[in-house]
Amino acid sequence: MITKIQIDEYNKISQLLNYDFTNKKFLITGANGLIGSYLVDYLSFAGAKVYAMSRSIDKLKFRFNNQNIKLIEQDLNEPLKINDKFDYIIHAASNAHPLAYSQDPVGTMKANLFGTMNLLELAKKSNSKFLYLSSGEIYGNNIDHDFTEDDLGVVDTKIARSCYPESKRAAETLCVSYCDQFGIHTNIARLCYVYGHTITDDNSRADAQFLRNALLGKDIVMKSKGAQRRTYCYVADAVSALLFILLNGVKSEVYNIANPHSIATIAQYAQILANIANVNLKFELPDEIEQKGYSKQADSVLSAQKLINMRWKPLYDINVGLEHTFRIKKELINA
Repeated sequence: MITKIQIDEYNKISQLLNYDFTNKKFLITGANGLIGSYLVDYLSFAGAKVYAMSRSIDKLKFRFNNQNIKLIEQDLNEPLKINDKFDYIIHAASNAHPLAYSQDPVGTMKANLFGTMNLLELAKKSNSKFLYLSSGEIYGNNIDHDFTEDDLGVVDTKIARSCYPESKRAAETLCVSYCDQFGIHTNIARLCYVYGHTITDDNSRADAQFLRNALLGKDIVMKSKGAQRRTYCYVADAVSALLFILLNGVKSEVYNIANPHSIATIAQYAQILANIANVNLKFELPDEIEQKGYSKQADSVLSAQKLINMRWKPLYDINVGLEHTFRIKKELINA
């Protein structure tokens, strides 16, 4: 099922990008994830030939039933099973929620490093444009202004929670190195906190838990004061930015993806969603496992000015984005 809101979003993305994707061949990794699944949905809608890759073929079959989408089961740590040539490869696969960081830090690092290298080898063979989804977490803490692409950041390598940002940083260097040594057209997207209806039901991120409670009509429970400021970005805007970078990005360049109109504390984000769902916001203490997986960043505000100067623009502020998230998810559940 596809809702009217989704169709409207897809049409607006197409107007912004002004590009004909018909028969362009895409490989999307992490196709069951928040961003990867929206990419697959939109590109299929836009007429592209989409190869959706994930570790679980059963989840892929459950999520996608479009005959224009080819489903591929693949552990990216293992040699790739495909030798097809692609116009574009978008690497969106990664452990991307706190429970995975705390319970499997080694697996998190392996997927980010070995998986990226395997895909870069495929891009080298097929002469594909390659887009790597990194994270604003690579900037760490040691800064007193909005993060720009030139900031190096500081991450504490002595704690296992750094498995995610440190392996993302290393994978970025892999992308740059493959570009420098083999001439592959690589780009890196550093994303802020992306949200949307495509978030998976088993995601342990705080905002995913907020949404689950809101959809059930239960009070939203915060496990901290939620005072950290974040740049948020609705998934439709994140996808339009990713494809904009793929089409217009300068070879080997890095781009932040964020919405300057969606800066809020975690508590403010939760309150907006609570208001939409007509529920209350409550505060409780986290347990030890939850606390271990939390991001160590204080404030994390990314500047997207570099991308905006190239004439990309976000279309949905945090109020509209959360309204769409709640309404689409509710419609799909009730369908």
